[in-house]
Amino acid sequence: MLPKLISIGSFYLPTYGVLVALAFLAALWLVSRLARAAGLNSEAVVNLGVYCALAGIVGAKVLMIVLDPEFREHPMEVFSLSTLQSAGIFYGGLIAALFTAYFYMRKHGLPVLATADIFAPGVALGHAIGRLGCFAAGCCWGKPTHLPWAVTFTNPDARSVGVPLGVPLHPTQLYESFSEILICAVLYSLARRRHKPGSVIGLYLLLYGIVRFAVEFLREHDESNPLGGPLSLEQWISVFLALFGVWLVFGKSRLPEPAAAVNAR
Repeated sequence: MLPKLISIGSFYLPTYGVLVALAFLAALWLVSRLARAAGLNSEAVVNLGVYCALAGIVGAKVLMIVLDPEFREHPMEVFSLSTLQSAGIFYGGLIAALFTAYFYMRKHGLPVLATADIFAPGVALGHAIGRLGCFAAGCCWGKPTHLPWAVTFTNPDARSVGVPLGVPLHPTQLYESFSEILICAVLYSLARRRHKPGSVIGLYLLLYGIVRFAVEFLREHDESNPLGGPLSLEQWISVFLALFGVWLVFGKSRLPEPAAAVNAR
């Protein structure tokens, strides 16, 4: 675990921030590559990626603020530096990015499902790298375990994210990262071949929904569960997105597709 990549006096470069920036660039590169291969307007697609990233950052933090009881007890913490530096909840970012993408694509004449398909491998790649940032920072940690691959966080700098130090934990960040790498490989292979519009993004929602549902059983949750019961909110979202993914992959119905944008590159 390495929360601070470079530290000089009071100045430090957070490893998480560096890896998130790298994740964004890697995802955008892959999406741009697939856009050109699919004959889509690559400039519009790159701009869409930027808007989705901004929406994702806001959405992840909003869902974190809504679910974490700490913010209800101390509302001014919303404006603190620790809140600004926190990653937030991925599903909040994903949902915000999906809504942003849909309205942007409709406005600029990009085919909704075909464009979503080329974004799916990039999202998986970016998320895989981002979870390595979570591992470096110590956030999103797992429950205590004595399995041989358990990880123990010892760096005092990780106290700011709340991870328990000196306790062997499930490396849930790595579980997701490795799973996303495999998902990215599968999606990239499918996106490069002829496929039904919506099947690539649908497969991403299905596969990641399954992975996240399973990993949630091993995650340590410090936020309240507004729905109650044995399943977390993230697991209910996983179920919903996985079912939507099944409909996109196997269903006969399709979302309306506007005419494709001019093939400008």
